[in-house]
Amino acid sequence: MLAMMGIRVLLGQYTVTIPDFFRILGGERIPGATFIVMQDKLPRALLGAAAGAAFGISGALFRTVLRNPLASPDVLGINAGAAAGAVAAMYFLGAAGTGLAWAGLAGAIAAAMLIALVSTSLRGAAGTAGIVGERFLLAGIGVAALGQATVVGIMARLTTQNAQGAAVWTAGSLNSSTWDRLILVSVVLVVAIPAAVLVHRALQPASLGPELAVGLGSHPGRVQTAALGLGVVLAAVATASTGPLAFVALLSTPIAAALRHGRISVLASGAVGALIVLAADMVGAEMLGDARLPAGVITGAIGAPVMLWLLVQQRRGARS
Repeated sequence: MLAMMGIRVLLGQYTVTIPDFFRILGGERIPGATFIVMQDKLPRALLGAAAGAAFGISGALFRTVLRNPLASPDVLGINAGAAAGAVAAMYFLGAAGTGLAWAGLAGAIAAAMLIALVSTSLRGAAGTAGIVGERFLLAGIGVAALGQATVVGIMARLTTQNAQGAAVWTAGSLNSSTWDRLILVSVVLVVAIPAAVLVHRALQPASLGPELAVGLGSHPGRVQTAALGLGVVLAAVATASTGPLAFVALLSTPIAAALRHGRISVLASGAVGALIVLAADMVGAEMLGDARLPAGVITGAIGAPVMLWLLVQQRRGARS
């Protein structure tokens, strides 16, 4: 991850030498290079790493709680809710820039609340406990479809200029990286990373079954709800800062688990998520010639076949 951050800052269409980079960090002004590093490359790399880490940790929490390889905020409507909130704010309120980020955050939280509400209602009808499992997954998929339909419907009514801006944001991009957005994500991560580690550790007894977990003194319902809530906050803040980067949360956990012999780790998932976003941004912005693509397009192109592969693996596991 650190190596990829160095590559993203130093290389590309405008290269910066390592000595010049440290001179710039030390406060020396180098015409052209100082502006490019401090206002474009460095905040872009740091925000990409921070948002990727948030998506990765969120994906690990979702997958651990819901025990499904396809359980991630990408699939369950959190990202779609953020996109719907941003596009709606653009159309109805004329929002732009930071306003889009806050609207995206509100949309993601609204989507999560709707999923929880539907899951709880279904729980009451079925007489079962908790808001997790298949009911939560189905509710999330439904909310994702609703969010995507909202985005398509509103974008059809936008002017050409606004539609282009909305298309870039909904694809997921680091083009609008700023220090203000980085500070927002960083503050959340400083609080959320230790909390995620503790919550993930507290989730382990729940894997033994609810009865045994309660017998061991655990409170699986409360812990699972806290984990999902924390995952929603992380995904919502990351999406508000960069747009809905497709499949980052979905990809991070299985890759990190494979590197750790099948064990899920929130820290490893966060590091893999950061690496994915940095690499996707480098490829899309610097390695395709004149065809500069948002990072979300690259992650989507990679994530779609991986999602199909996970579906096949899940089906084989069910048969066995």
